[in-house]
Amino acid sequence: MMGLGTTHARLALSGLGFAVLTGCASVSLDQNISRVNDEASAFTEGKLSLARSQDDRDQRAQAAQALLAQPVGQKEAVQLALVNSPSLQALLAQGWAESADAAQGGRIANPIFSFERMVAGDELGLGRALAFGLLDVLTLPARYNVATRRIEQSQLRLSSDVVDQVTQVRQAWVRAVAAQQALKYAKQVYESAEAGAELAKRMQGVGNFNRITRAREQAFYADAATRLSTAGHQATASREELVRLLGLDEAQAQALRLPERLPDLPKEPLQPQAVATQASRARLDIRLAQASLDSAAKAQGLNLVTSFTDIELTGRRNTTFDNAEGTRSTARGWEIAVRLPIFDWGGIQRDAMNARTLAAANQLEATVRAAGSSLRESYSAYRTAYDVARHHRDEVVPLRKVISEENQLRYNGMLISVFELLADARDQVSAVSAAIDAQQQFWLADAAMQASVIGRPTSTSLSVASSAPGGGDAGH
Repeated sequence: MMGLGTTHARLALSGLGFAVLTGCASVSLDQNISRVNDEASAFTEGKLSLARSQDDRDQRAQAAQALLAQPVGQKEAVQLALVNSPSLQALLAQGWAESADAAQGGRIANPIFSFERMVAGDELGLGRALAFGLLDVLTLPARYNVATRRIEQSQLRLSSDVVDQVTQVRQAWVRAVAAQQALKYAKQVYESAEAGAELAKRMQGVGNFNRITRAREQAFYADAATRLSTAGHQATASREELVRLLGLDEAQAQALRLPERLPDLPKEPLQPQAVATQASRARLDIRLAQASLDSAAKAQGLNLVTSFTDIELTGRRNTTFDNAEGTRSTARGWEIAVRLPIFDWGGIQRDAMNARTLAAANQLEATVRAAGSSLRESYSAYRTAYDVARHHRDEVVPLRKVISEENQLRYNGMLISVFELLADARDQVSAVSAAIDAQQQFWLADAAMQASVIGRPTSTSLSVASSAPGGGDAGH
């Protein structure tokens, strides 16, 4: 349809131009990132961006270097991941691609221009045609709505993925610092056990200790050596997990320094009412499920038409040259092509769309029903971990300190032996190790609850270490 000719040509071209100008779903990278920064501001602090040039990458490298110049706290670890992690950058690029693919569905397909040349004796025929899908134009508003809903889906999914990534960084940082602390105390236990075992060996040599007393000290020493090795590996594994999530290269990994200890517990835990209020404002899981239902419903309505038939409008201009007579004639016109629903009435396709809509509706219902439960579970883990950690801080560790001071006085008064004093020192370190573990459990539960509040539930399991004395009878 190169030449639609007169009225038909003008109508078709103007209609096509109008459609192109009035209804094109679009999305940009900046829109995607801005949306994520708004949706997950508590996780990104508005600092999420994608490096698209060498200058951007150089700036990010400088920012990462500045963060690594000092011990990296939990907040700094998140910032470091935002500017340095290739995995997070890949998420942004993939989210942009998904949004662009969704926007493409709201565009009109390009028209098809065809040209033909036919020779019959002295006659030469030139044919030109321009064709486009008329149904594309007629269904543009519906397809625009579908594309808009799918863009919404992709942006919410990107926000959810970023929240998951940041939560992983937060929890990995907690585990790395806690493992570092645990290793420090494992070394203290080992040194204490080594001294006790050496002393027991000497005392047995001069006949002051029997064989079973020496064996008790040696067994504790062997156990302490095993625990030290395990703690060393755990510290390495936890640190390397954090290195991977931060996207550090070899030089950056060597420069990474962590605080010596976990942060103190907050003075007061968050109250259930405050948590529920925060959650009611922005739950990504419910909004994503709702967007999926809206998209499926809009696509289902569009499918009722597109699954049944298709219409193509073509304008033609054919020119014939008669070389023998030196004449020229032109024929103009248009045609409509309609797909006839003879073999396939689109029933199976409509069934599939109906099923998708039904699945999306049920998924939304399931998400809404599970939202409150997952939040209550996360808060329970958070509050339990807080209470346990506070109990260790306010009761267990101070009591062990009092016991240790009293035993020191008794040893100075020659009321207890050196082995009872060593056993008490081991028990005190065990209590501190249990307190460190309780602190770790709280900060892991805190990160999980923050993710649950925004609608990205993270499984939380509490494992409380015992602070009961483990070697109190060593010297008896």
